Parts: sequence; structure tokens; C-alpha cells
Amino acid sequence: MEYSLFTVSLLIGTGFLAGIINTLAGGGSNLTLPALMVMGMPADIANATNRVGVFLQNVAATFGFRKAKKLDNADILPVMIPSLLGGVVGAFAASYAPEAWLKPLLLSAMIGMTLIMIVRPTMIAPPEGTVPFKVSEKPSAWIALFIAGVYGGFVQAGVGFILIAALAGTLRYDLVRTNALKMVCTLGFTALALGVFIWNDQILWIPGLILASGTMLGSFLAVKMAIKANPSHLKWFLFIMTVCGSAAALLSD
Repeated sequence: MEYSLFTVSLLIGTGFLAGIINTLAGGGSNLTLPALMVMGMPADIANATNRVGVFLQNVAATFGFRKAKKLDNADILPVMIPSLLGGVVGAFAASYAPEAWLKPLLLSAMIGMTLIMIVRPTMIAPPEGTVPFKVSEKPSAWIALFIAGVYGGFVQAGVGFILIAALAGTLRYDLVRTNALKMVCTLGFTALALGVFIWNDQILWIPGLILASGTMLGSFLAVKMAIKANPSHLKWFLFIMTVCGSAAALLSD
């Protein structure tokens, strides 16, 4: 595989944008997956290689949210367990399932999230002052987080939306803390997925690390934006990203 100024710039630039989008909402892989495939990667190799950038982006975001005291340590383990279990299932499915399954799954997730944002926006953006539930108080949250993990292990694109629906929709976290916990969950099952893809020798490390340099920068900036942003602005950004994600899924080959 050849690396020109164009391909390196493409990976860093799309990675930077994806890092911002994934940290504040979700769907950044709708940019990075096509960028990897432009370099000639098959969909399954691009899907695996993309996880390198996602993993390191989540490390940067988790560190940023924790430093800003927006990550509740006591909540990490309860939300991670079901998402990690789901991630194992999804990662193995991604390694062996037909590539044709990726688009319908992505499309369903994007359109479903868009409809939720239109029909029941308060489900994703709880009113200010709402006290969040614990996972032990909401069995439906365990199921939702497991499903999010399966989806995230299977195909990274759009998993942020699924996690937001689980964390804000069932547990009623505000969007900033939702995004913080979302990044921790994604970090966990992305690590598991990476292990599976490494075992199956499906990752191209050089483009993956080039991409990661952009995603980490974007994520670092996005954490600062999330903390300072007006909650209503975050909600509208999330809605715009769901619409864009739906369009991207519809138009992809």
C-alpha cells in the first residue's frame, strides 16, 4: 500500500473530524471507513483498521472527561459490564458474518436514532436537574447497553448514537456525562474488538495509526467543547449528526 501526501492528509483530516463527531455525538466512522476504503481496503479490513483510531480517540476523550471531573467513576463498571459482554459477541460476529450485513445494520441504527430525536427528543436530552438512575435500578438499561456493545463490536459506525440512547434514554444522564461514559464503554469493547481483529490478522497498522493521530486531536478538542457548550447546542449537534449518519448510510455502496 502506497502512502502519498493526499492519502496521509485524508486520513488525518477525516480522523480529526471523526474524533470531534464521535466525542460529541457519534457517526464519525461514516467518514473514516470510506477514507480507508479509498486506499483500497476491503470493507472488513477497513472496519478492523478503523478500530485503532477509535481506540486511541477514546483513550484521549476518557482522560479529558476524567480530568474535567465529568466522568463518574462509580458508574463506570456497572455500565461497562453489559457493553463489554455485547462487544465480545459483536466482534466475533464481525469477523465471520457476511459483509452484506453491515449496511442494513448501520442504516437501521441511524434511521432509528433520527426518529427518536424527532418524536421523543427528551429521551436523549433529559431536562436539566434530572437525577440519573443506577443500572441496578433499571434492568432495561442492562439490555440496552448489551445491545449497544453487540452493535459496537460488529460495526463501529454509529455506535455512539446507540450508547447515547442507552445512557441518556434509560439512565437519564445529561449529555456531557453521557458522552463521558459513552467513551469509556466504547473504549472497553473497542479493546475487545481489536483483540479479535488482531487474532484474525485483519488490521493494517500504519494507516490505522495515521488515522489515530487525527482522531486523538479531534477528541481532545471535542472534550473542551462539550464541557463549555450549551446543552441545547449539544442536542442540536446530535440531531444533525443523526441525520447526516442516516444520509451516509443510505448513500453508501
